Amino acid sequence: MSQTGRIMPSGSQRALNEAYDTALLDLDGVVYAGGAAIAHAVDALAVARDGGMHLAYVTNNALRTPDAVAAHLTELGVPAEAADVITSAQAVARLIADQLPQGSRVLLIGGEGLRVALIERGLVPVESADDDPAAVVQGYGGPDITWARFAEASYAVARGVPWFASNTDLTIPSGRGIAPGNGAAVEVVRIATGAEPQVAGKPLPPMHRETVLRTGAERPLVVGDRLDTDIEGAFNGGVDSLLVLTGVTDAAQLLAARPEHRPTFVDADLRGLLTGQPEVAEKEGGFGCGGWTASVADGAFALDGDGEAMDGLRALCAAAWTQAGDGVCDLDPSKVLELLGL
Repeated sequence: MSQTGRIMPSGSQRALNEAYDTALLDLDGVVYAGGAAIAHAVDALAVARDGGMHLAYVTNNALRTPDAVAAHLTELGVPAEAADVITSAQAVARLIADQLPQGSRVLLIGGEGLRVALIERGLVPVESADDDPAAVVQGYGGPDITWARFAEASYAVARGVPWFASNTDLTIPSGRGIAPGNGAAVEVVRIATGAEPQVAGKPLPPMHRETVLRTGAERPLVVGDRLDTDIEGAFNGGVDSLLVLTGVTDAAQLLAARPEHRPTFVDADLRGLLTGQPEVAEKEGGFGCGGWTASVADGAFALDGDGEAMDGLRALCAAAWTQAGDGVCDLDPSKVLELLGL
């Protein structure tokens, strides 16, 4: 179901784990952060899985292999197999393999997950621009990747070698806060060369294609914490989405979302998978959800009522997105968010 023109979060009388057959779950900021499970994630996923929902883990982080990701999830109490994990490394490796013959050399700027994905597609990773690569691929290589690796990529790209990137997330959540992501590293090579890479990861179609091919989902629900990757990727794929506020997106950013960044559903954390989602109804002078009514008046948000903070946020989204139309809501929501405790 396309989200074009969304002016409010949708409701669902059925619990989301019953309404959709597959959850396409982002990892960083949704299931874990900095290696530790996010509050309520383990229990919520167990209930969803036991109820028959297929859980697939879709990550733009190309550093680790699916085996390593599955092992980490299992250690956290979320049983997973490698086949349950889809990475941007796999998506970019397929993108390269579609354009180059098997056995082609690919200059690898990244980690083990990207190396394994290239080999899986019959490509040969190399380490230097002087190894006659037919392509350059760049993926998140962890915090210890050196400037020398970016230089190798720049030398090859400047010679006209096709350049690919697993993803362009500028940031990545960690246990200590928000750190630079692969997109920041891609910017280094772009600045040095003036070139543009072909990108595979969310929110672009190659990642959606990889996910569909590997999961066979018929009624998928994208679950994520990022508007510009998870939610936009769902929008581009024409499928529904659930935004959880456990990662990089906060309530103020949600209120200012562009049409392609507006999720179908929004909830505080993964427990939102296990419940129906309340309807947001248009009321005289505003929008109501739960005990709240929200509107935009005299260039400012107005919020009346009481109840669950998330219900107030859903009503505010309807007011903000209606006011913004196809643009971005430019009202300062900070005082209203204080009232909600968000």
